[in-house]
Amino acid sequence: MESGLYHHARGERHDSALSKRTLHFQKGIYADFHHFFFLPAGSATLRSENFDERFMKGPSLVSLPFHDRYEIGIAAGGHGYLIGASPHLLADAVGDRVEAYSLRILTEQLKLINDFGPQFSQDLAPLFAGYTNELADPQSASWMVVSAYLRLILMAVWRFDGGGEGELAHKGRRGSVLQRYRQLVEGWFLQHKPIGDYARELGVTPDRLHAICQRELQRSPIQLLHERLIQEAKLRLERSDRSIQQISDALGFHEATYFSQFFSKRTGLSPQKYRQMARAAAGSHNEVLSSGYADWP
Repeated sequence: MESGLYHHARGERHDSALSKRTLHFQKGIYADFHHFFFLPAGSATLRSENFDERFMKGPSLVSLPFHDRYEIGIAAGGHGYLIGASPHLLADAVGDRVEAYSLRILTEQLKLINDFGPQFSQDLAPLFAGYTNELADPQSASWMVVSAYLRLILMAVWRFDGGGEGELAHKGRRGSVLQRYRQLVEGWFLQHKPIGDYARELGVTPDRLHAICQRELQRSPIQLLHERLIQEAKLRLERSDRSIQQISDALGFHEATYFSQFFSKRTGLSPQKYRQMARAAAGSHNEVLSSGYADWP
């Protein structure tokens, strides 16, 4: 297994049994993992201190962010897969393409999908089996393969849930332009394109794009673009061991010095100082630090 992969990923298959089993799974190194539980058949219950018991009827799926603690009771005869991913692995699987913003929002929410029919179950089963089987062999388990399976699972759930179409259907023209701008930012923010290129792609003038962003979010397009860059920088500083130079290069800055100035001007901290604070505050709720994927407006 790649060095340290077991600190970032877990995969468990729970076969049918004659009696009920209860899974307490957010302990130790798994405390801050995002988990998925897939129940192909049978029934189960989901419990948390923050809500009443919820019933699961297979085929069923639940996506569990790390913010709360859960337990799952699998009824006799039921079987399923429990998989988990650390924040670092999750960030790698989400990536930075156009869909990344929506996938990040998905990972911040508890989502329970019950009795969704055989086709979606047939689509999910090999993905969960592949993720779990990849981790079963310590000699050959690969980070790249595990991350790829996780990305496919996230995309499958997002598409089944509507792939963002519901949000667009309830917005007018201004909302549609804003949503499309945010999607373009996800695809282009590492390229440092001027706002005029975004406006041209959207079929509006820069002034029109500015007016829509100000009206809807009280921010200019360039502010939103810079906030997205800062959010990505925070995530990489918190969840990656790469050097400041490497992060600067990955974020599209020509010089690490300019990246440090850009970051410091907007956060009040140098990248190195921010990383030190993030590591010192690991597991706390320090408001200076990035709190999650949904922070970008």
